[in-house]
Amino acid sequence: MVGDGHRPAGKALRDAQDEAGVPPGIWRGRGLTAVGLTPGDEVSERQAELLLGEGRHPDADRIERERLQAGDDPAKARRATVLGRPIEHNRSPKTDKAKERRPWLGMDLVFRPPPTAHIAWALMGDEERRVLEECQDISVDKTLGWLGESVAQIRSGSGGKHRKPIRDGALIVAVFRHYESRAAESKPLLHDHAVVSIRARRPDAKGTWGNLSADTLLAHIVAADTLYLLFFMEEVSARLGWAWEPREVTPGRRPVMEIAGIDQRLIGWQSTRRQQIEEALFVLTAEYVEEHGHEPGERAAYGLACRAADRTRPPKRKDLRSLSELRERWRESAIASFGADVVDRLAERARAAAAAVWARVRPVVDVVLAAVDVVAVVYVMRGAFKRHHLLAEARRYLSYVLRGQPHQPGLDERIVQTVVDDYTRPVGRGRKMTADLHALYPRDTDDQAVLRPLIRTRTAPLYARARLAAGALSARVYELRRADRLDSRTGRKAGHALEQETDVAALEQTRATIEAVAKMAAKLQDGIRERAVAQNPRPQPAPSAPAPSHTPPPGVQQTPGRTPTGGLT
Repeated sequence: MVGDGHRPAGKALRDAQDEAGVPPGIWRGRGLTAVGLTPGDEVSERQAELLLGEGRHPDADRIERERLQAGDDPAKARRATVLGRPIEHNRSPKTDKAKERRPWLGMDLVFRPPPTAHIAWALMGDEERRVLEECQDISVDKTLGWLGESVAQIRSGSGGKHRKPIRDGALIVAVFRHYESRAAESKPLLHDHAVVSIRARRPDAKGTWGNLSADTLLAHIVAADTLYLLFFMEEVSARLGWAWEPREVTPGRRPVMEIAGIDQRLIGWQSTRRQQIEEALFVLTAEYVEEHGHEPGERAAYGLACRAADRTRPPKRKDLRSLSELRERWRESAIASFGADVVDRLAERARAAAAAVWARVRPVVDVVLAAVDVVAVVYVMRGAFKRHHLLAEARRYLSYVLRGQPHQPGLDERIVQTVVDDYTRPVGRGRKMTADLHALYPRDTDDQAVLRPLIRTRTAPLYARARLAAGALSARVYELRRADRLDSRTGRKAGHALEQETDVAALEQTRATIEAVAKMAAKLQDGIRERAVAQNPRPQPAPSAPAPSHTPPPGVQQTPGRTPTGGLT
C-alpha cells in the first residue's frame, strides 16, 4: 500500500503514500455494491484494515455503532459486521490443528505489461503515458471480470469440498499502482497490485458470504495472465496504432511480445533487475546440473528463478520522488546512454514498424490450425494437462498470430473446445487429458515417428521441442488440405470426362437403334412391293428411303423422302 516499503508507526497511510511517490489505492470489482462502495473510490486505511485484515464490512464501525444503539450486545453487534465466518474460528482450540492455521483474507495478483510498454510509458510524452495507463486500467478490469465470472468459486461443505460459482461474478478488489522496479538504480516498471478479498457472496437467494476457493484461482493464474496481456496488446494497438512482435529472451524458451520498433537496447537499460536475476540464475542452474546430471525442467527452472529473485532482491529506495521527477530522471539516463535521437523518435519508429507488421499480418485465425498448435505445445510441455492449460496456450497463440489486432469474443474458448473434442483423450484422475495421437496421426501412416522422438529427446529445450512438434502437425494439416483440394479437382475432372463418355455412348446407342429400325422397315417395304408386283404387274416407281417413325435426337438428321402409305408407321 505504500510502495512495498515500511510505514513508520503513527504516520497516516495517505501521507506515507505521498512520501513514497505512489498513488492511493482504488476499489474495483463488481462486488463493491454489496458493501456500499463504488468503483474508483479511494482505499482508506480503515477500510483495508477491516476488510483485508479482519474479514469484516468496510463500514463496520458505523454498522456496529448503529447496532449498539439499537440495543444489541457488543458480541452480536460485532458479529453483524463480519462477512462470512469470523477469523476467530480458525484460532479456536476446538478446531483441528488450530495452532498451525493462519487465516488469510486476500490474494495479491500483479499485472505487469511487457518491458517495451514500460519504456514507452516512461520516455514518451504525457499523452502516450496517459493512454498506456488507461490501457492498463481497462485490461486489469477485463481480466478481473473474467476471473469473477468464469473462475472464482465459493467453498462449502466439510473441508470446502463443494464448490459453486460466486454470485454475479462479484469480486472485491483493492488495486495499488507502482511505478518502479527493485533495481539498485530506479528504473521504470509500471505495474498494479490487485489485492482480491477472499470474501464473496454465495449464489443463494439470501446472498450470504463465504470464502473463495484459493486453489481454483491459483490454478487459473497463468490463463489470467495471458488474457491480461492479450487485452493490453489489443488496447494499445487500437488507441496508439502500434503493433507487436515476439522477442526471444532466452534461446529455446517462450518469446515475449514487445512493441515493434522500440530499440532493443532500451530493454537492457530498463531491465537491470532482470540482469541481476539472470546472473544468479546461471550459477543456480549450473549447480542443479552438477547435482542432477541434466538440465532443469519447467517446474525446476521456475523454482530456481524464484530463488535467484529472492537472493538478489534489494531494498526499496529511501529518497522520495514524484512520478514527474522519476520520468525526468529516466529520460536523462536514457539520453545519456543512447542519445537524444533514439529517445525522441520512439513514437515515430513504433508507428513505422506497425505499418510494416500490419502489411504482412492477416487478422484471421484458423481454428483447426490453432487447435493443432495448442495441443502440440501443451502435450510436449506437460504430457497430461487440464482445460486451463489449453486456455492459456490458446491465448498465447492469439497474441502471436494477431499481433495486437482484436480477436472475436469467445475465440479462445472455441479453440480449446476444438482441442478437447477432436485431439484429446481422458487420462488419470482429476479431469486430466492428453493428446490423442491416433487423431493427430492416423494409424495407416508413418507420421507418428515425427512427433514421438521430439518428446523423448532431451538435447533441445522443452519449448523448442514443443514448437517443432507444432510445426510438424501444422505441416501435416496443410498437406491433408492440399491433398483434399487436389482430390476434389481430380474428381471434378473425372466426373466431367465420365459425363462426356456417357453422352457419346448414348449417342452411339441411339444411332444403332435407328439403323436397326431402318433395316427392319426396308425389309417390310421390300415384302410389300413383292406382293404388289405379284398382284399387279404394272411398273412401280422407285421406292423412297424409309423414315423412322420417331423424332431423332439433336444432331441426327431425318432421311429425306416420303413416308409410304402403308406398312410400319
